[in-house]
Amino acid sequence: MDYPKLNDIIKSSKNILIISHVNPDGDTLGSMCGLYSAILENYKKKCDMLAISKIPDVYSYIPHINDVMHIDDVDKSREYDLVINVDVASIERICDAQILFAKAKCTVNIDHHKTNNAYGELNFINPDASSTGEVLFECFNKMEWKINLDTAICLYTAILTDTGSFRFDNTKPSTFETASKLVEIGVQPSVIYKQVYESDSKTLVLFQAHCISKAKFLDDNKIAYTLVYKKDMEKFSAGDDCMEGLTEKLRAIVTTRIAFVAKEMKSGGTKISMRSKFADVAEICGVFGGGGHKFAAGCTIKAPVEDAAKKILEEIKKYEL
Repeated sequence: MDYPKLNDIIKSSKNILIISHVNPDGDTLGSMCGLYSAILENYKKKCDMLAISKIPDVYSYIPHINDVMHIDDVDKSREYDLVINVDVASIERICDAQILFAKAKCTVNIDHHKTNNAYGELNFINPDASSTGEVLFECFNKMEWKINLDTAICLYTAILTDTGSFRFDNTKPSTFETASKLVEIGVQPSVIYKQVYESDSKTLVLFQAHCISKAKFLDDNKIAYTLVYKKDMEKFSAGDDCMEGLTEKLRAIVTTRIAFVAKEMKSGGTKISMRSKFADVAEICGVFGGGGHKFAAGCTIKAPVEDAAKKILEEIKKYEL
């Protein structure tokens, strides 16, 4: 990976845009704001940041999050010197912002998903890293950048959330080493944990309870899934942020080997979120043009919810559970 070139491009670019993926999670938001903070600290240079969809309220504490623009408020005819995608496994995950990425004089792709096909002019992809936040921490060190407390909070958030609070299989010695260095800078783990995992709204809890109560179980309870319709969202006035963590709750059942949630999309079609304890769900989602991690992946299927669920179940049946 050409770290000196990345440093030179950031240093020389007069206008920079950092883009997070659609339906943002803690890794993409922490990475975006962490990169913004680091560039500001090291080059006294402000960047633009872009979110494709609503930012969950739970991440309102992240430094610089209030500086993020929404895709609807951006001049899509603008040409940036540099556009950097963070935690964006495939270019389709930035939706309408693809035009800004395509127009840029230089493009950079920073990620940790194994399904990423290196679509940027410069690519910094490490599938062995726990998160894009961890990839960025390595980039900053290789470029000998200073990391202040704001940057550290952003990166710690990225790592914490993508490892499920250091519970998932992507948690490795390097993950703890990175987290330790961020804590040395001043991050308070208990404070961020409470912000992320103990700040659920009443709406989220009641909505997820409703969805779980409708769950279906197959193959001696090894497969668990639930269907979420627009009417369910409307009944509870639930936003997309209320979906976060729902699939993990189904996977947490002791008998579950594979769990998925099929959500009816406003634009039509079905969004699938899959989690597993052993099967490569990125491979399953890849059949439908999606991807992600081995045990956590997703895709979008152009079919009604029930039909999409049937298609997913047909793929799951190919695995011996």
